Amino acid sequence: MKVERLEIPDVILVTPPRFGDNRGFFSETYNQERMKDAGIALPFVQDNQSLSRQKGVVRGLHCQIAPHVQGKLVRCTKGAIWDVAVDARTGSSTYGKWVAAELSEENWSQLWIPPGFLHGFVTLAENTEVQYKCTDLYDKASERAVRWNCPELDIAWPVDPSTAILSDKDQVAPDFAEAKGWFSA
Repeated sequence: MKVERLEIPDVILVTPPRFGDNRGFFSETYNQERMKDAGIALPFVQDNQSLSRQKGVVRGLHCQIAPHVQGKLVRCTKGAIWDVAVDARTGSSTYGKWVAAELSEENWSQLWIPPGFLHGFVTLAENTEVQYKCTDLYDKASERAVRWNCPELDIAWPVDPSTAILSDKDQVAPDFAEAKGWFSA
């Protein structure tokens, strides 16, 4: 497995190998011991999957606060996404900074987004499927969101804001200033 720490070292890009032949391929996408060796040691308790039918769908920026803070291991099994992690840990040296990586069915990479980070993505292709493992269960009362194109974060999204497709909830999400105090380093 290829392991790459991004500019925010707590965010890790992992790419499992694929073994192909004339039938297709096989890949071990998760192995607890290999992930632990890569620096991803928290247990996963929930798997999620999303389908976005259109290119330009923005999902995020989302997180859950205590007592149900989630870390996420995200992968794209069909299509492609530009996946973003924002450090929301007050007191962190990278607080308010973001990193991104393209995840696709071609590159087979996965992004580890630790607890205390906001997460979002934009689809780069139609009919894109994303799967992610979570370190805590979904809890509506703990759910939070930040506006995807908040000027304070200055995320270089590869989508024109006038054509981005958002949920009703994401259209009215607050700016990043609201996140202060959600997490600590």
